[in-house]
Amino acid sequence: MTTKVARWTHAAGLAMEPVSLEPYRSEAYFELEKERIFKRAWLLVGREEQIANPYDYVVQEVEVAGASILITRDGKGVVRAFHNVCSHRSNQLVWNRKGSARGFKCPYHAWTYKPDGSLAGVPGEADFGGLDKANCGLTPVALAIWEGWLFINLSPEPEIGIEEFLGDFGKYLSGIRYNSAATPVVFTAEMKCNWKVLADAFGESYHIACIHPKTIGGIFASKDNASGKLIDAKFFGSHRSGSMYGDPDYVAPARQRLDRMLLNITNGLSQDVDAEAVADFLSHPAVNPARSNTWSLDVNWMFPNTQLDINPGGVITHQFWPITKDTSRYEARFYMPTPKSMRTRLQQDHFIARIMETVLEDLSNVERTQKAINSGGKSHIHLQDNEVLIRHSLSAVDKWVRSETVKEAISA
Repeated sequence: MTTKVARWTHAAGLAMEPVSLEPYRSEAYFELEKERIFKRAWLLVGREEQIANPYDYVVQEVEVAGASILITRDGKGVVRAFHNVCSHRSNQLVWNRKGSARGFKCPYHAWTYKPDGSLAGVPGEADFGGLDKANCGLTPVALAIWEGWLFINLSPEPEIGIEEFLGDFGKYLSGIRYNSAATPVVFTAEMKCNWKVLADAFGESYHIACIHPKTIGGIFASKDNASGKLIDAKFFGSHRSGSMYGDPDYVAPARQRLDRMLLNITNGLSQDVDAEAVADFLSHPAVNPARSNTWSLDVNWMFPNTQLDINPGGVITHQFWPITKDTSRYEARFYMPTPKSMRTRLQQDHFIARIMETVLEDLSNVERTQKAINSGGKSHIHLQDNEVLIRHSLSAVDKWVRSETVKEAISA
C-alpha cells in the first residue's frame, strides 16, 4: 500500500485495517463508554448567549448518564451548573427546558432554591429537627466556558480542566467568531441507532454523491473529485478536523430554480454575506487551513459527540447524544448572521431547509445501518482514507474506554 493511498490515515498515526463492529453493538462496551467517556469528558451543552441575562436558565438532559442538568446565571452574572434534583425527596426540580427565574420551587413539596443553588426556603422547616440548610443546596456540576461555549463535566471532581481537555485543538479554534449565537435554529430527532453510527454519518463525504445526488451531491463532488475527497485533515489528541471539498464551478441545475434565484454557491452552500465579515472569518488559520480554492467547509469534530461545521454562511453544530446502546438523540443548531434584508432572510431560510433536507437523507440511512450491524452478518467494516475522521474517532473512543484515567486517555 502506498503512502498516497493512506495519506490522512498515516497522518493520524493509524493503520489501514478493518475495524471491529463490536463497539457499535456491544452492551458491555456501551456501559464502558457511559462510565469512562460521558461521565469523565467535558461535554459541550450550548452557548453562553442562551443564558445571556441575569436569572436566565436552561436544562440539558444527558440521558446516557441518567442526568438532568440545570444551568443558571445568577443576579451578578455568574454562570453555574447543578444536578436538577431537589435535596428533599430527589424530585426533578425544574420541568421547563429554559426560562428566566429568580428562584426555583420544587413542584413536589415547594422547597425553594436561589439561582446560585443555595436552599432558600423549606415549608414546615421546624419539623425537620435542626435541618442543616447550608448543606442542602443543589448539587453542583463542574462547568466551564470556552470561547462562549458551555461545557459540563459529570465527574464529581474532573481530572482535568477544559483547556487541557481541548489541548492544541482549543488553541487551533480559538478566536473564531460566531454570529447570532443567541438565536440558533434548532432541530432534534431520536434515532434507533448507536450514537457512533449517527456521528459517522456526518463525519465523511465519501457518501455524498450516492446518498445526496439531488441535494448537495453536485456541490461537494465534481468530475475532478467524484468521491468528495478531503482537501485537508488534522488531528489533535482525541479531537480532529477535516476540510471538505467544494466544486468552485458548481451551477445549480435548472430544476432547482430557488437555488438559482436565492443562493450564492461560493465556498459551499451559502448565501449573501457581509464581505468584510467574511474576509475576517476566512483569515482565521483554522478556517480553510489549506487555503484551497476548492474548499467548502470545515468539520471540527470535538470529542466525544460534537461536530462544529463552519463556512462563511454560518456555523452548524451536530451533536450525537447516546440514550441506550441502540438509541440516540440528534441535535442540530444553525447559527446564522443577523439578516439585513428580506432577501437575506429568505436565503437563510432556504439554506436551512436545503441542509435539513440533506440531513434527513442521512438520518434515513442510520437505522438501516444499525439493524444490519446488529444482525451479526459482518464482524468488521472497511474504512477508506477519506473516512479517516471516523477511524480517528473510533480510535479515540477505544482509548478512553480502555484508560483507567483521563490523563492516560488524552496522552500521546
